[in-house]
Amino acid sequence: MADTPERPSPPAKPTRRLDARSLRGLAHPLRMSIFEMLSLDGPATATGLAGRLGENTGTVSWHLRHLAEHGFIEEETGRGTKRERWWKRTAVTNQLNTTDFRDDPDTRGALSVYLHELVQRYFNRVVRYLGEDWDERWHSAGTVSDWSDLRMTPEQLTALNAELAAVIARHTPAPDAEPAPDALPVVVQLQSFPRKERGSA
Repeated sequence: MADTPERPSPPAKPTRRLDARSLRGLAHPLRMSIFEMLSLDGPATATGLAGRLGENTGTVSWHLRHLAEHGFIEEETGRGTKRERWWKRTAVTNQLNTTDFRDDPDTRGALSVYLHELVQRYFNRVVRYLGEDWDERWHSAGTVSDWSDLRMTPEQLTALNAELAAVIARHTPAPDAEPAPDALPVVVQLQSFPRKERGSA
């Protein structure tokens, strides 16, 4: 039997590390909502986003331009009109290293807003999933789990996160792959962090 050719890995997206300016450009509740919608659901217009968000179209348009100025989104060329522009997320993976900003008093507020909104969005996704009506196959496939009996050094935790990311990468289809007929978008959320020990008084 001939060897099965190994499936090529999908090309890695360009990556940029967020600086103080780009962090301040994203760290706003409405801008983060807009960015999340474009990331999860694809291109949209200001009018469409405003309807889903319950906001004024002019306000959404202003925040869209702000996101574009900071490189998070871009106009989808060849679609729409001068009066109705379509926007999409740029094909870039954004990385945030919180240690870059913790000692910067001018950015600490933006970092706090960003992290609070991000964690709230992760929580809301889980609550929404649990409250929705799914058939038994999808309920059995999903999971909300935690493991709290680990003890690790920072290096071990870093290695664990790298291994988990590699697993997700192996299951990420190539951009041109045709999804199965019964496939749905899937969100994978991983939260791994140290815990302060509470000693007895």
